[in-house]
Amino acid sequence: MSEKITKRRLADRKPGLTDWKRVDSMSEDELERAIAEDPDAQARGLDWTRARLVLPRRKQSIHLRIDPDVLAWFRAQGKGYQTRINAVLRTYMEAHGNQAQPSL
Repeated sequence: MSEKITKRRLADRKPGLTDWKRVDSMSEDELERAIAEDPDAQARGLDWTRARLVLPRRKQSIHLRIDPDVLAWFRAQGKGYQTRINAVLRTYMEAHGNQAQPSL
């Protein structure tokens, strides 16, 4: 089985939303005050010493027959529709996980 490798160049990055001219014009005190008031910056006090890297499981490629209207609905949700289909199937599996598994 061949593995798909995605390569990206640094120049292909999407521009961020930071107003760097505004940041550059601020004093240290203004920066510290802005950071303290930013709700997204509150993670500074987190303890990362016990953090562990969890890599996603490799997906298995299959051929799956799905009703056209179901596929159209998922595709209409936009990019990542296959990931959402997988999430729905995983949720169903986990909700019914205690039931006997059919023998194949």
